[in-house]
Amino acid sequence: MTAAVEKFAALSNPGYRTYLIGQSLANTGTWMQSIAQDWLVLRLTHSAFAVGLVMTLQFLPTMLLGVHGGQLADRYPRRRILLTTQSINAVLTGLLALLTAAGAVRVAHLYLFALLSGLVLAVDAPARQAFVNDVVPPGLLRGAVSLNAAVFQTTRLVGPAIAGLLMGTVGTGWVFALNALCYAGPTIGLLRLPSVSPARPTTHTPGALRSTARYVADRPHVARTILLVGIVGTFGLNFPIVLTAMATDTFGGGAGIYAVFNVMLAIGSVTGALLAATWSHTRLRLIVLAGAAFGVSQFAAAVAPGLGLFLVLLVAMGLTNLAFQAMANSSVQLWSDPRLRGRIMGLYMLVFTGGTPIGAPIIGALTSHFGARLGMSVCGAVPAVAAVLLAANHTLRHRPA
Repeated sequence: MTAAVEKFAALSNPGYRTYLIGQSLANTGTWMQSIAQDWLVLRLTHSAFAVGLVMTLQFLPTMLLGVHGGQLADRYPRRRILLTTQSINAVLTGLLALLTAAGAVRVAHLYLFALLSGLVLAVDAPARQAFVNDVVPPGLLRGAVSLNAAVFQTTRLVGPAIAGLLMGTVGTGWVFALNALCYAGPTIGLLRLPSVSPARPTTHTPGALRSTARYVADRPHVARTILLVGIVGTFGLNFPIVLTAMATDTFGGGAGIYAVFNVMLAIGSVTGALLAATWSHTRLRLIVLAGAAFGVSQFAAAVAPGLGLFLVLLVAMGLTNLAFQAMANSSVQLWSDPRLRGRIMGLYMLVFTGGTPIGAPIIGALTSHFGARLGMSVCGAVPAVAAVLLAANHTLRHRPA
């Protein structure tokens, strides 16, 4: 099977097609809400630090509970878990829509919403990552993961455009309301799945985090990949903080230009996710190279003198970031024991999103005090340096004696 055909082979699976259609609708709503929430926080507080605090509250539960959420994904039917999390998210988003439409929303409500949705995410994310294994056979996993990422980023083209239109016409509350309705997509999709082959439930194992960490530590290629994923997630992906500040402070724009920034990232991201799917076998070296390229492109964007070059570099950032993420995600899953995959992906999500409570306040403070360009420069420099050091360490360890 050629790489180009293999990339789309997962679409031949009826269950995966149904699942993907539902997720595409939900992802559109997610990007709509992300734009609206970031901009609403900035409008209420005029503070990049407040945007960072929202991100901290949203991802703090993953840092504390991510592996335990992965253990739930290994013990209980993942479809049932996802149906539950989608329903809770719909209710939370609906309540936020009512508050916003009534003009009663305060930044404290957004902080609470971020924390509650973060608790849901800690359970939802590892189950969602591992659920793909229940829908497609192992031979189609890499292509399915890359297609998931491509669809997720394609909706990033649509979501911000819809959010920008609604925010400029009928108000932010309607963005949240439409997102609440979008959760019907994955719910119906999960209920309509013809059949899945769930992983065999495992028994409860005390010390889940320690045992999972030992398993990863015994496999250096998995450990190094997850380490770099954590560094990129902690410092490199603070887009809501730096891009809102770049839109308002550096380029003197508003919600419209912030939406354009997200569209440009999405154009590159779709390309990167599809490109990653063309490699049937990914080596650690290629993953590290993609991580380094993402850091360098973000640093270059931070110092770009004009808006035109900045937009081009956003496309490069999206491409390298999603190539890195898609290769790292699928490789860690394929390198892991299927019986432990939920917990491994729980650890993966812990370091990927759980580092946000550490990185977001730092980047938010730097951006607030020293400007958007410096904050974004740090977001690019740290992953680039980490990738170089990781590559050097890997080379030294594998140099012939």
